[in-house]
Amino acid sequence: MITPAQLTEKLSQLQALRPLDADELRILEEKIIAPFEWEVIATSNQIEGNSLTLRETELVVARGLTVAGKPLKDHLEAVNLKVAFDLMKSLARGDEALTERVLREMHQCILCRIDDAWAGRYRTIAVRISGSQHLPPPAHEVESLMHKWQDYVTLHKDTLHPVTLAADAHEKFVTIHPFVDGNGRTARLIMNFILMRHGYPAIIIPADTAARLRYYDALEATQTSGDPESFRQFVYDATNAMLDRYLDCLSPTR
Repeated sequence: MITPAQLTEKLSQLQALRPLDADELRILEEKIIAPFEWEVIATSNQIEGNSLTLRETELVVARGLTVAGKPLKDHLEAVNLKVAFDLMKSLARGDEALTERVLREMHQCILCRIDDAWAGRYRTIAVRISGSQHLPPPAHEVESLMHKWQDYVTLHKDTLHPVTLAADAHEKFVTIHPFVDGNGRTARLIMNFILMRHGYPAIIIPADTAARLRYYDALEATQTSGDPESFRQFVYDATNAMLDRYLDCLSPTR
């Protein structure tokens, strides 16, 4: 089992490879960061049923192309999530706290032109999560629960290991399920906001069936048992895998 201490050690190894000179920084951005971030965006949408491949996602967003036979909604989801991801990155590099206002802004980007009526707005209706035993709380409790969510993140931002906090913030958010749609994508942005704020790379949750099931099973195990360790360990493993990918690219002989 991966521990937070092991993640701290690997992050230290990654940080020890810096500072990089101008050519190394260019290579880092072009060969490592940019491709990995496209993968983060594509897989986050694919988990929710988007049919665009990694290559198609990049073509749609970076070049403004359309992919024959693919729904307009899939194109909009790709463009929107890139906008939301870039907003998240910009905020993570600064010092603004992760607040309800920030996550509403990210969510508004996600649903822009897809469902403007609900973009950035908490739900006022009941929802169910397909295939899950977890039943989200009634709509009238959402606002109060989201205030408590923000209090938790604020209270623990300096006491929990950042990867632990990232896992908890994601799990607690989707357990509340505050929006009609876009909760999973917003939760993954929240998780990566916390990781990147503390120097970790954004993590990828592969969209293949086996990985998706591990993700959902870990979430549901925590939601139904109240024990945070199932989902925390899932995020530890995903963070560890991403750190290894960065270290292998930057220091292939390690």
